[in-house]
Amino acid sequence: MNHLYLFLVCFAFSGFAEEIGIFSNHQDVGEVAKRGSAKFDAQTKTYRISGGGENMWFAKDDFHFVYNEMKGDISLSADIQFPTSGGNAHKKAVLMIRQSLDSDSSYIDVAVHGEGLTSLQFRDGKGAPTREVQSGVAKPTRVQLIKRGDEVVLLLATNANEVQCTGASYRVKLSEPFYVGLGVCAHDNKTSEEAVFAKVDLKELHSSSDQKPGIHSTVEIIPIGSKDRRVSYHTYSHLEAPNWMPDGQSLLYNSKGKLYRIAVTNGEAQLLDTGFAAKCNNDHGISPDGTQLAISDQTRGDGKSLIYVVPIRGGEPRQITQSGPSYWHGWSPDGKTLAFCGERNKEFDIYTIPVSGGAERRLTDSPGLDDGPDYSPDGKYIYFNSERTGLMQIWRMNADGSNQVQMTKDDNNNWFAHPSPDGKWLAFLTFDKEVKGHPAEKEVQLRLLNLQTGEIQPLAKFFGGQGTINVPSWSPDSKRVAFVSYHYGLSK
Repeated sequence: MNHLYLFLVCFAFSGFAEEIGIFSNHQDVGEVAKRGSAKFDAQTKTYRISGGGENMWFAKDDFHFVYNEMKGDISLSADIQFPTSGGNAHKKAVLMIRQSLDSDSSYIDVAVHGEGLTSLQFRDGKGAPTREVQSGVAKPTRVQLIKRGDEVVLLLATNANEVQCTGASYRVKLSEPFYVGLGVCAHDNKTSEEAVFAKVDLKELHSSSDQKPGIHSTVEIIPIGSKDRRVSYHTYSHLEAPNWMPDGQSLLYNSKGKLYRIAVTNGEAQLLDTGFAAKCNNDHGISPDGTQLAISDQTRGDGKSLIYVVPIRGGEPRQITQSGPSYWHGWSPDGKTLAFCGERNKEFDIYTIPVSGGAERRLTDSPGLDDGPDYSPDGKYIYFNSERTGLMQIWRMNADGSNQVQMTKDDNNNWFAHPSPDGKWLAFLTFDKEVKGHPAEKEVQLRLLNLQTGEIQPLAKFFGGQGTINVPSWSPDSKRVAFVSYHYGLSK
């Protein structure tokens, strides 16, 4: 066989072994009918990358990749544009961190779509399904990924502004070395699409003692059908426990002892008047008719949480419980009764009390913690979590406390069960079995229990815990759940 021919055959099947700008190699990944290419303009320092491929989604990816093999913490940023309009609206230009060059490799990237949607996309393990956190910013002028340890954070900029944290983050475990670079997918294997990457900056990160990261809070919304998470609101302050308002267009949350209302889509936070109650915690919720708000506040009662009711638009609190600590968790569908967790005689149990005031009624008496009561939409049951069998599990009882039945029996700690308004689903928070209580700043999962079949499915995995979903947070149409995720990063 001719040696030149043999070289060309080997070259064709081994990808492009050539340096391009700051990157060491580029090649097609996956099954690509239209072969990709990459060009670097040294004068303008731009990369023009074309790629084919059917998609970068589900369990595999087909695209053209320009990359370096790297280790440690890194930052990758670029300005991204599609020079021509048209093509598939879901064509993608990405900044990517990838475990291998296999099409089904684990990875995380920021994907700018042809239609403008910009998402943090990730695959947890080889062959696993792709998930995403959609940012609230369309058609950004600059995108950036920062990887520190397992955590990867998305930053974006519009116009001439500096990049800002979007609140989208995810923890993906990648062993060293991994691949870092730029990619393009046409989302149509019959053609190829081109994207231009300008001002590309790739650098290794080293720890700095002069800047300490602070906590970031992100209100996210996840449709239970698609499981495509979307950033609703991001702040550099600590916030907790979103309730969905009856209009389906806004959310209520607590932060630093106060309550705030925000629009579902990137709204400005508006302070809610709660009178003297200036130490509201994350146990609050809205009456079934949408006219009242139950709050748990520690301003009075020797610093112990007490339950109050205020008008939904704000006002002076009316005290409901006389003893503390008492933490509100559920409102009966007829609007007449509140369910709460209370500590009495050094035992935490489930209680109910009339909204109009009166004597509280104890519903549980098993040794150990019982917490998080929430009514079923028909008012027949109260769901709660209990550690009476060892690990924290989800239970159900009749509204009068009788017939207490265990709903989950797995090797996790499960907290805060919230039934959907249509009565079909139960959303709850899962910690690892080693975790005691429901602390903040842990790897957790939001999971979904089908109340008809008993099947449990994962909704999302993130950094959270205390404050994530302590209270009812289903949308009125039962299609979405709101929750809070957290990550550490530098302030503005």
